[in-house]
Amino acid sequence: MPLANVLLTGNLSQFTGGQTQFQFDARDIRGVMKELVRLHPDVAPHLEEGLAVAINGEIFQDTWFEPIPEGAEVTFMPAIGGG
Repeated sequence: MPLANVLLTGNLSQFTGGQTQFQFDARDIRGVMKELVRLHPDVAPHLEEGLAVAINGEIFQDTWFEPIPEGAEVTFMPAIGGG
């Protein structure tokens, strides 16, 4: 499985004991989320609503099965609302 460098932004680190960077073996965004929840169960309810995910700078919303290339940087951030 690809190794992903994961970065949490916004207030998500309050649910991970202040940790904002991780490395996970995961095929897709959903796999990264499962690993985060395995390590930090309190983050679970906050991962599925109001979040955007960027893979190497490209933002994805509601695309949990987007593949992650080897060595990619995966960033979880608050969703940006539009009007």
